[in-house]
Amino acid sequence: MRNRTLTGQVLRQMYKMGAERLTQHVKKVDALNVFPVPDGDTGTNMNLTFTSGVAELEKLAEQTAEKVASVFSRGLLMGARGNSGVILSQLFRGFAKGLADSVEADSHKLADAFQQGVEMAYKAVMKPVEGTILTVAREAAAAARKAARSGLIEDVVERLVEAAQKALDNTPNQLSVLKEVGVVDSGGQGLVYIYEGFLKAVKDGIVFAEPEEAKPAVAEGMSLFGETHDEMHHVINPADIKYGYCTEFMVHVRPDAVFTQDEFQERISAYGDSLLVVSDEDLVKVHIHAEEPGEVLSLAQQYGALDRIKIENMRLQHEEVLRRQKTRQALKSPSETPTVSAERSQVTEAVRGEPDFDIPQPENAKKPYAIIAVASGQGIADIFKSLGVDRIIEGGQTMNPSTEQFVSAIEEANAERVLILPNNKNIVMAAQQAAELVDVPTAVIPSKSVPQGMSSLLAFSADEPLEQNRDRMSEALALVKTGLVTYAVRDTTLNELIIKEGDFIGIFDGDVVTSGQDAYETAKALISRMVDEDDGLITVIYGADVKESAMNELEKQLRASFDSYEVEVHDGGQPLYSFIIAVE
Repeated sequence: MRNRTLTGQVLRQMYKMGAERLTQHVKKVDALNVFPVPDGDTGTNMNLTFTSGVAELEKLAEQTAEKVASVFSRGLLMGARGNSGVILSQLFRGFAKGLADSVEADSHKLADAFQQGVEMAYKAVMKPVEGTILTVAREAAAAARKAARSGLIEDVVERLVEAAQKALDNTPNQLSVLKEVGVVDSGGQGLVYIYEGFLKAVKDGIVFAEPEEAKPAVAEGMSLFGETHDEMHHVINPADIKYGYCTEFMVHVRPDAVFTQDEFQERISAYGDSLLVVSDEDLVKVHIHAEEPGEVLSLAQQYGALDRIKIENMRLQHEEVLRRQKTRQALKSPSETPTVSAERSQVTEAVRGEPDFDIPQPENAKKPYAIIAVASGQGIADIFKSLGVDRIIEGGQTMNPSTEQFVSAIEEANAERVLILPNNKNIVMAAQQAAELVDVPTAVIPSKSVPQGMSSLLAFSADEPLEQNRDRMSEALALVKTGLVTYAVRDTTLNELIIKEGDFIGIFDGDVVTSGQDAYETAKALISRMVDEDDGLITVIYGADVKESAMNELEKQLRASFDSYEVEVHDGGQPLYSFIIAVE
């Protein structure tokens, strides 16, 4: 029987079949990587994200299309992992908005919902690049809208799948790195599997041809973002604060209120600067620096009930900061002022600043700041803690934390402000999404490696406002170069290097630049490519597969070969990477 309407029950089945189809092919997607390193996790991230939505539906009894889509979208939002997971959550968040007010959906409504999903996903990426999951979703949605003319749900989904596969096959022609290795995009491949599951749910007898070996795909997050999203705050100049009140609140939008985010932002922006507005269905979160916070609240109240209002006088805050700085300067003798080298041996004092010992704090009082970092390996976690990090979320290249994990960490930190160091390009978006969901002022430092995260911590000051710390720490990311030594999981040719399975490869700031059969020789060759005359320090963090005796010998060789540089060695205990190298 061919259907002209999509019920909530069928939509629920589509989500379930999409999850099952993706789960069946997780390893295939994971194994497909432009770089032949053991970090292919696109399939895992998409699968964990998508199954989070399905799990949320298990709690739902209602069967309207609107409610099923809405609850599923919320599950994806909280369970999103990695860049691919975040983009997937945005695709289906827009899809859910397209089904708003729908008990059932006709073919046109369904196709338009896919299109709304595409539009929301594109908005989530600062500089979208074609040849990725976004392209596959966009071209599939366009084909679905044309097919909607037949009035049949099956036709919409069938054309969706066909167009998605065609777009996927074309991704190597859109991204040179894909064409060089002869592969397709991994995120797009995962989306095709989901859409194929949708088709199996609405059309009987569907059988998909399974290739003997799936095509490898682009490493998740690679070439997807031209630059990382940053919050829309401005650095406050304390000497000339034009808008003196940091104002934050939430609005529970009334059902009868006419609310659009663009119109709301335009109206409220007239009252100040540093404006940030995040909306999700009937809830709006607002941050603004204003001179007349009462007028801002009066305007917002026109849309609904206000909640969690917080207003802080930034001029008084600045005066307090100056008072504390003068007190510390008076208490600290010149000999106690840490030098650059002392900062590394006395990192807690140098980075976090001295405690306010003159002001008693109740046991349950919130800390002024909490810093959260993602790390894998006990040694690396210990280094981050010594640099002032309060909470470690275990994760990394093959274990991307979910949005919900970040939300929990932020809420449990019991701090007035929170800074997050993702330390991996595939984790940045999940951290940013979490920052938008919580009530605690939170900034994400877009660190893409462990060395970048450590470098940024040296720029942190507990006495500075959140925006200033965010900007300074973000600027510090460029002060360090990152090198990685790992092993190849398959044969490939990349950047004119012929790489065999099992070879060690050296990666310099994201590019494979050397390879060899010995990890230690590869590390030395990599460092030679990384250093220049302006550098002064080489830090080597060795992994769980490196023996201490062998590391001692390598350290001697490094000190001899690079005798004009300071060399530091630490036991990181990290998996996958024999060496993580920082040059600064």
